[in-house]
Amino acid sequence: MMTTKGRCLTLLLALGVTLGGCASNKKEEQEIQSTPQKSFEMAQTALATGNFNRAVELLEGLDSRYPFGPYSHQVQLDMMYAYYKQGDYASAIAVIDRFTKLNPQHADLDYAYYMRGLNHMAMDNNFFQELLWVDRTDKDPSSSKQAFEDFATLVKRFPASKYASDASKRMLYLKNRLANYELAVARYYVKRQAWIAAANRAQTVVDDYKGTEAQEKALELLVDCYNELGIHELKANALAVLKENYPNNRLVR
Repeated sequence: MMTTKGRCLTLLLALGVTLGGCASNKKEEQEIQSTPQKSFEMAQTALATGNFNRAVELLEGLDSRYPFGPYSHQVQLDMMYAYYKQGDYASAIAVIDRFTKLNPQHADLDYAYYMRGLNHMAMDNNFFQELLWVDRTDKDPSSSKQAFEDFATLVKRFPASKYASDASKRMLYLKNRLANYELAVARYYVKRQAWIAAANRAQTVVDDYKGTEAQEKALELLVDCYNELGIHELKANALAVLKENYPNNRLVR
């Protein structure tokens, strides 16, 4: 059994270590607060090493204490990235919206729109992963739609941007993704024999997502829906469009 003297010595040693650590942390924070350059450098190191929690802590401190300092713009740009890597998409978008509003002519505005698209795109990832396994017809993939608009804004306003090529590829991916979502909803209605609702969703794919792989299947579904509804004129129109665009389709051969 540990003696009273032994326990006291252990407690004193533990207390000494704790107080030493607190003093060291306090000294470090005081140094950071008094030297924004040091804080900024530490944040850059944290970003470079993938320590995004620490980077966010340092960048938030700089942003709140020196909102108009020499590093303010770069701090906000770094915060967009750090929040994104941390998975805090809402905070990243809040910083991006503030940055674009206050700096409409900034040289890195294209990067801000690019990061806005990436964050909105990431926000819907779980939804689309679940789409194949769970009926989610009541949820609109609005974040992916917003991501598409963000990338479209980037490509339109900054066609020479180094992010424009990747943004264009992501737009193509998102377009197919959204078309497949609409098609999945249409099929959901078909299973429930809600032919009008299914036809409306299929028509959305035909009208809004031209050039996607889902378009041919949407036209096939339109033919089936109008056949079930007994609307022969619209069925003939859908078949005509299907034949013109996909002459080898089984329904028109």
